[in-house]
Amino acid sequence: MLVAGAEKALALLSEGALFADLYLEKTRSLRLVLENERLEEISLGEDVGAGLRRINPDFQTAFGFTHELSGEALWDLARELSRKGGEEIKRRPLLQTKVRLPVRIPLEKEELSEKVFRLRTAERAAWGRSRAIRQVKVIYQEVEKEIAILTSEDRLVEESRIYLLFAVQVVAEKEGVLQQGYEPVGGTMGLELFEEHPPEEVALRAAERALRMLSAPRAPAGRMPVVLSAEAGGTMIHEAVGHGLEADHAEEGFSVYAGRLGEKVASPLITVIDDPTLPGKRGSYAFDDEGCPAEPVVLIEEGVLRNFLYDRLTALKFGRRPNGHGRRESYRHRPIPRMANTYIAPGPHDPEEIIRSVDRGLLVRKMGGGEVNPVTGDFVFEVAEGYLLEGGEIGEPVRGATLAGNGPQVLQEIDMVGSDLGFGLGTCGKDGQGVPVSDAQPTLRIPELLVGGEVKAR
Repeated sequence: MLVAGAEKALALLSEGALFADLYLEKTRSLRLVLENERLEEISLGEDVGAGLRRINPDFQTAFGFTHELSGEALWDLARELSRKGGEEIKRRPLLQTKVRLPVRIPLEKEELSEKVFRLRTAERAAWGRSRAIRQVKVIYQEVEKEIAILTSEDRLVEESRIYLLFAVQVVAEKEGVLQQGYEPVGGTMGLELFEEHPPEEVALRAAERALRMLSAPRAPAGRMPVVLSAEAGGTMIHEAVGHGLEADHAEEGFSVYAGRLGEKVASPLITVIDDPTLPGKRGSYAFDDEGCPAEPVVLIEEGVLRNFLYDRLTALKFGRRPNGHGRRESYRHRPIPRMANTYIAPGPHDPEEIIRSVDRGLLVRKMGGGEVNPVTGDFVFEVAEGYLLEGGEIGEPVRGATLAGNGPQVLQEIDMVGSDLGFGLGTCGKDGQGVPVSDAQPTLRIPELLVGGEVKAR
């Protein structure tokens, strides 16, 4: 989708700069929301534009964007950002790469009416599960992006990305107690998503979660062993640890990991990787939003801090190599270091063995919302689905539990790591930008963690 005049504008923008890039983007989106048997939203959208950036020798960044993709508009913006005149700049040959992430069943294979039918199928399944169901909301969202990135390193990268998300939220009520179940599925894939995750099964998982928690007693409070199931996804590693491994935080000193490369920062059982090349995951891409090839980055290896996630600016500033993690929400935003698919690598322990090892504690199967201090790693997370562990067996479900602790400290204390791996997905917010991500972990045992719940009188 390279437009006429883009190379000329980029050449002007690059004069005297450490690095410059021109990011072109065309986005088509569809969002459907069905709530309580009514189609509440049908949103179709298209957006197109360009973002131009120049990194000066003092590492200050000039950035601007435009909705107009004419050569004249790009030239004018480049001239404004570079504060140069309009002299003719000689162009050099480009190294060109074009990538389309694989999709087996294209989104356009279904009419809008067929997509709405999927939502209604899911909704009927949820309503039919129990008379205790009070609310059902089903969301379908597809986004297709065509991007082209032209850089001052004489590289042109073109990539097509498809993001598909399907989610069901169910609220159940019993004797004035309300509980919610939420189940999202999706990734960088087409309609083949529904072969693995039929809509009615997604809906039933959400409904079952709400109903299980409905009759559950309050969770006990206190310090106790906690087992995080692989089903919980990687919320903790993403929120409480991952942001501290992004280079703008780490290299600028706004992270507990600042200045600690090569040091032991976690249990020897812990290896943390961010890999945008994983097929089909929500955070996957072939090139980042600066034209760097995506690559897996080992952040922590057997407990030792090995690397951070760099974009081009932090790499230039701190004498490092960019490693494919410069991401942006859209052409309106400048790229910054971001996670993609972040996970703790599987370990040596049988997940069932981890369960059997706990005499009395808490099993977490689904994490809820929470708060994290990105500088210290201190966190408080809600537990969306939790169970008592008693005598090495899974006991009754409990509700209202919270987990409080410090992410980096928890990584050091984990003493069992399962051989399984479970992924979660979402949209990560940072500096006013949201980007699609996945995170994952195996089953983990934390010997002691503060659990908030009901304190019983003695």
